[in-house]
Amino acid sequence: MDVRSIIEARLRRPEAIAEAAAARRRPASALGESGATMIIAADHPARGMLKAGAREMAMADRGELLERVCLALSRPGVDGVMGTPDILEDLLLLGVLDGKVVYGSMNRGGLTGAGWEIDDRFTAYDAESIAAMGFEGGKMLTRIDLGDPATALTLEASARAVDALADRRLIAMIEPFMAFHDNRGHVRTELTTEAAIKASAIAAALGRTSAYTWLKVPVVAEMERVAAATTLPTVLLGGEVSADPDAAYASWAAALTAAPNVIGLVVGRSLLYPPDDDVAAAVDTAVGLLPRPVAS
Repeated sequence: MDVRSIIEARLRRPEAIAEAAAARRRPASALGESGATMIIAADHPARGMLKAGAREMAMADRGELLERVCLALSRPGVDGVMGTPDILEDLLLLGVLDGKVVYGSMNRGGLTGAGWEIDDRFTAYDAESIAAMGFEGGKMLTRIDLGDPATALTLEASARAVDALADRRLIAMIEPFMAFHDNRGHVRTELTTEAAIKASAIAAALGRTSAYTWLKVPVVAEMERVAAATTLPTVLLGGEVSADPDAAYASWAAALTAAPNVIGLVVGRSLLYPPDDDVAAAVDTAVGLLPRPVAS
């Protein structure tokens, strides 16, 4: 990984980032040839989330993370990446985003373990900067804790972000969860069918239009019920690294056939830091789960 060239550009020619964004060849569509999408998620470090599986500081080495993301992006069937400005700018400087779908991660202020975590401020991209960079959309994490009044602030900010993206005809990818505080005060997500349905229903109605809104939802039991809660395009998130990757792949495969609005995967740590460290094999397996194009 040529980290030195990135550092040199940042030090001596910071304008090279905007130049690389302007020169990037954009994809014809946000969907792959099959009508499904495969996106690599790389926005975890911005919330202080560096753990992957049993490795507490797995994502702490930026050069190694970039190397893994670049490898994933090079695999057939991978359509694009989602990340924060620092990571996407590194990838632009490396020249690996031509023809790829790019989503800017927007709210990263709800730092993992922070006392204000549920008040997830928009501290990264906004709609204006996403449009200026020529990216295809923005992603927002929207956790809903009915016992925490700060949830209202995140919901309002997410709604305004949906509006601003839609005004520019850019995809607003909302990642909704019902959440709660555990007995130590930490925010936890509720991974039940009913919670996923409720979160999707709430998220789908954020903003003054849902025309450009997609949902990014966890894989839970009875995914057909979760998908049926909305007509919005829905992608599946990978979550934490599983100790049993085969079981995770099987659950993704089943969820991808739950309903016609389930259109793909947005996965990060599970593919970038698999238990056997074979990133290429993990990505290829995930891509193989997507629907195949219909022969003409």
